[in-house]
Amino acid sequence: MAQLNFGGTLENVVTREEFPLEKAQAILKDEVVAVIGYGVQGPGQALNQRDNGIHVIVGQRKNSKSWDKAMADGFVPGETLFDIEEALERGTVICYLLSDAAQIQMWPTVKKHLTPGKALYFSHGFGITYSDQTGIIAPEGVDVFLVAPKVPALPCGACSCRAAD
Repeated sequence: MAQLNFGGTLENVVTREEFPLEKAQAILKDEVVAVIGYGVQGPGQALNQRDNGIHVIVGQRKNSKSWDKAMADGFVPGETLFDIEEALERGTVICYLLSDAAQIQMWPTVKKHLTPGKALYFSHGFGITYSDQTGIIAPEGVDVFLVAPKVPALPCGACSCRAAD
């Protein structure tokens, strides 16, 4: 593990040498990563994982620009592109990439598909961090993790939001 200085805070960071792509592929070989939302972060994360051998599907509202973009990026309706609810049902790792407002609105739908053994992954921590305000609380038996860049210049260090102000 490397120790990096992020804005005066020393943090332990797992390096590529310790966790190479092959290890991630082996760990995720039986998983279906359902990327929910194909707006700002969805394309980059879905395409990166797909290009690196991870089984990825996209859940998006039909008849939207993002649905069309996912198709243009090679996701196929009924095979790797589904409406949100079907993707939630099929996925074992739910990558929840809707906007904050949409995450709150869609939470009842998402929650009913989070069965024990599934994982819920965020790339923006607002909804899960402020669960007392958003109502986003993962059910028992569901793993939750945050995959977010470390940006020391920003208030909360995890994203470009102003949630910590």
